[in-house]
Amino acid sequence: MRARIAIVAIVLTALLAGAGLYYTQVYAFYVQLDAEQAGGVQMVNKATNAPEDVPFDDFRAIDSDSSPLRYRACFVLSVDPERLADTYKPIPEAEPLNGPGWFDCYDAKEIGAEIEAGTAKVYLGVPNIHYGIDRVVAVMPDGRAFAWHEMNACGAAVYDGEDAPAGCPTPPEGLN
Repeated sequence: MRARIAIVAIVLTALLAGAGLYYTQVYAFYVQLDAEQAGGVQMVNKATNAPEDVPFDDFRAIDSDSSPLRYRACFVLSVDPERLADTYKPIPEAEPLNGPGWFDCYDAKEIGAEIEAGTAKVYLGVPNIHYGIDRVVAVMPDGRAFAWHEMNACGAAVYDGEDAPAGCPTPPEGLN
């Protein structure tokens, strides 16, 4: 009888710990942001090499203080997607990161498939929004757009414990 009680206690403890871990990873650290809190939508202009505001509607975003890579946003651009390539800096290699399932406007598989097919175009939103992390914006032909944070070459090296490559800004104290 004591063995059964011990087994039940161990199983219940494992289930509670697993449920707590799942909740922590999927829900606990995310906060929903409005457009102002997220800094709006920006893309880097080819001519000035600086981010500039882009008009948008229907903005939804989430972020987390636990990682600079957890930002995700969905919105609709108020400009013709065909005209963006003439003005804004494209990113040739971009891969959308998965978001939590409950943030249903953002589907990394759909976005990735559209990028691979060449129907979605990806632009640099804000470089080094956090050290070594860029905000990127993917735009669908129908004007729907998505943003996420992606590690750049500077971040990839420094976060792996290596020296920053030439041309990178000086890493903040504690990262190098």
